[in-house]
Amino acid sequence: MKKQYILMSLAATALMFSASCKKENFDSRYRNPAKVESASVDKGFAGMIYSYRELIVPSYGNYFVTLRPTIFRYTQTTGYFNETNLLTPGAAALDERWERYYRGLTQFRDMTNVYNSLPEEEKTERQAYLWFAKIVHFDQTQQVVDLHGSIPWSEAGTLRENKGDYSKTFAKFDKAEDIYKTMLDELKVISDALVTYKIPASLNNNFATQDLINGGNLDLWRKYCNSLRLRMLTRVQSSAAFSSRATAELKEIIDNPTKYPVILVNADNAQLDVFNPSSDINSRGLKDALESGGDWYANLGSKGMIDQMNTLKDPRLPILFEKGAKSPTAFIGLDPSLTATAQLALARGGTISIYNKSTFSQNQVFPGILFSAAESNFLIAEYYVRNGQATLAKAKFDNGVRESINMYYAIRSKSNNQITPITPAPTAGEIDTYLTALNWAAAPNKLNLIANQKWIHFNITQPIEGWSEVRRLDYPKFSFVLENSDIQKTVPVKWQMAPSEVTYNNDNYKAVEGESNPNTKLFWDLN
Repeated sequence: MKKQYILMSLAATALMFSASCKKENFDSRYRNPAKVESASVDKGFAGMIYSYRELIVPSYGNYFVTLRPTIFRYTQTTGYFNETNLLTPGAAALDERWERYYRGLTQFRDMTNVYNSLPEEEKTERQAYLWFAKIVHFDQTQQVVDLHGSIPWSEAGTLRENKGDYSKTFAKFDKAEDIYKTMLDELKVISDALVTYKIPASLNNNFATQDLINGGNLDLWRKYCNSLRLRMLTRVQSSAAFSSRATAELKEIIDNPTKYPVILVNADNAQLDVFNPSSDINSRGLKDALESGGDWYANLGSKGMIDQMNTLKDPRLPILFEKGAKSPTAFIGLDPSLTATAQLALARGGTISIYNKSTFSQNQVFPGILFSAAESNFLIAEYYVRNGQATLAKAKFDNGVRESINMYYAIRSKSNNQITPITPAPTAGEIDTYLTALNWAAAPNKLNLIANQKWIHFNITQPIEGWSEVRRLDYPKFSFVLENSDIQKTVPVKWQMAPSEVTYNNDNYKAVEGESNPNTKLFWDLN
């Protein structure tokens, strides 16, 4: 109940300031810094999470405007209709997510400024708020860097500091490598500090109320912090600038789970839960995003994913998808090699399977998954594969698959919608049968086997992580039907800069203009 009360107040009290964009956006979307009432670190912490909410919990703008015409296609997670410029990301898609990220960043910056203005004794007392805000902020920042490369960061979100002077608020671009280094440095400091840290008794009740992610549980924050380090270190391990550091710190984390615990079971998942679908933190927008009228059909299953799940009798199949209205006996995915006319006819005819409505689109309490147990297990499995520890690798791989299956069934079990009949959760024996079918022992490339399971697991739940891992591991492989007139002939390896940033922060953008190309790989993408 406490969390529901704070959600109701956040809509009115969150302090939002813009990092960089046109002046009318400042005026219409963010409160005037000269009129801001007194702020506090605890409310700033909850306000930051609130500001990031539409990038964490599924929302219409993020899913329909941004993800549907970009990442869902690039990774063939969903079915899509072939069209001109199939692989070219549009301006609306880029700007939608860009602006939402900077709303959260500016809230984080404001909270940091309030914290820095406190007396030293109060800083010590409220230290946890700053640490945990950084973990969430770094998680969101890592995703944006993995999408665009260099971004305005260290100087962004300074409108309040500059007393509302827009001319001083356009920020320089920080290099992607530098941002990663800063975040890894600070996460290591936070992780080490949390080993012996105790939340002051004076903050216990208030902290549990303001903490919308882990409910004030210190152990869960430790696991989230180290899991984020595990993800980021794995992602940069092939880069010459990070190789030795990644090798040492990954070993340190994996070999010392007492000091550096990570998320290994779903009960510890870092996520933003929806407690009240009528509150501002909700998943209501997912219905319109996936089930939009007309001929959008944004909820179609892809042939590659559904064929594979059919062949191996994946226990997740009936909980992720539902059969088409005119194909009640089989799960059928949309073939990306067909003409758009043929694809549309199949969709209109009700032949193609769609994403399970009660699990996804009409589940108004679908949570925002920040970090799941399956991801940690798969990352550790990869580590063991690369270090020649096959037995340990298989154990973590199997655990990752089990946690992924269990996570999706748990999400479905908590749905507030029952339009699609629920499928009983698989037994341990049925999951073991699936693991046997995956045939770890005979797999010629075990990293590909792990990559494939990540693709299924991340799905439309964590699509940016899914695309990042597809790029890093170069698997699964996809083919596309393109037209001679298409501007983009291959799947982008990253997004170009958001058009609004190019227009309104052009002087700073010029320094990184050469990198803003969908065919220029990020520093960690070396396959």
